[in-house]
Amino acid sequence: MALYSVRTGKRYLEHVEGSLRNPAEPFAPPVSLIVPVKGLEHDLASNLRSLAQQDYPDYELLVVCRSASDDALRVARTTLNAHSRVITTGDPPEHTGEKVHNLLEAVRLSRAESEVFVFADSDGQVGPAWLRALVAPLREESVGAATGFRWYFPEQGGFWPLLRSVWDSTVATSMRDDDRNFAWGGGTAIRRSAFDEARVAEFWRGAVSDDYRLTKALNEAKLGIRFVPGAMVATTGECSAAEFLRWATRQLVITKVYRGNLWWAGLAAHIAYCGAILTSLVLLGTGDLLGLGGLVVTVVPGMGKGSMRAYAARLMFPGREDWLDRFGWAYFWMTPVATWIWLYIFYRSAFTRTIEWRGNVYELVSAEQTRYVASQTSSR
Repeated sequence: MALYSVRTGKRYLEHVEGSLRNPAEPFAPPVSLIVPVKGLEHDLASNLRSLAQQDYPDYELLVVCRSASDDALRVARTTLNAHSRVITTGDPPEHTGEKVHNLLEAVRLSRAESEVFVFADSDGQVGPAWLRALVAPLREESVGAATGFRWYFPEQGGFWPLLRSVWDSTVATSMRDDDRNFAWGGGTAIRRSAFDEARVAEFWRGAVSDDYRLTKALNEAKLGIRFVPGAMVATTGECSAAEFLRWATRQLVITKVYRGNLWWAGLAAHIAYCGAILTSLVLLGTGDLLGLGGLVVTVVPGMGKGSMRAYAARLMFPGREDWLDRFGWAYFWMTPVATWIWLYIFYRSAFTRTIEWRGNVYELVSAEQTRYVASQTSSR
């Protein structure tokens, strides 16, 4: 398993290098860029400004929010430019998540001339060429959507913020080079025609997760999802242990409900992997050198793959080299810790279907049904 993991990491790195060296042919149809917001979050003004200042010939930026009194809209109004619009949507239906409701309303109110919808999150920063890179693969008719992914860059380091970056980078580097990917909701472009053909709006109704349902819709329509290394998103900010564990558990609860087969496969892999490490430690404790060999062939390849992730980050985020010079070691040395954290998060996610997302508490009854539970004061 460890050696296979290294092989997939090498394949990912080769895809990143090849994609950045030979980007897709230019393709820049009119775009509606849709960004849901809620509450004040770290670097919100800078994040929105990076989306409003894209080097792209024809796009509108729609910042969409549930309430006109939300502080995020105050920031948006003082940050955005003339080709940006603010949309308020009101309360969502009882069985649909707030973000999904905001996306549906923004799609409905987008300008008619836009041929592509781009969905982005408000907690990430992008470079000026991000939109061009994300949209370009849609030139190919077989590509239903193009997607990037986030990478955490906590400015001050710290154990838990760095662990979150290492933990989440394993998801980022699971993207493939064969258009069989996950359409990440924080940075995905889809042609309007593909959005309609795949009946994305129907798949979204009754859901909390926009990206898993978007992926499901595209898969059923037999449309590919292209991973674009040049369209990665940098997310900054810190987190405590409780914030990280709560956030990570939410990710896996959503995965369990919307992609149960993926959740079970991940659980089985981590039980086997951590079991091999534990067995090796027990053998080593009895003086059996086979245990040392077991640790080497199990742990070291994973740490090597962590180094590959750090190198891939340098390629995808050339402006973050100073940060990687300071903290890039974490992807090698903290990988064994992240492995056990993965197992712990799987355990936490196994016994609940309730999540807190941006101040709202939901019970995920099924992939098609969501039950609103309550509102919390937290906006994270």
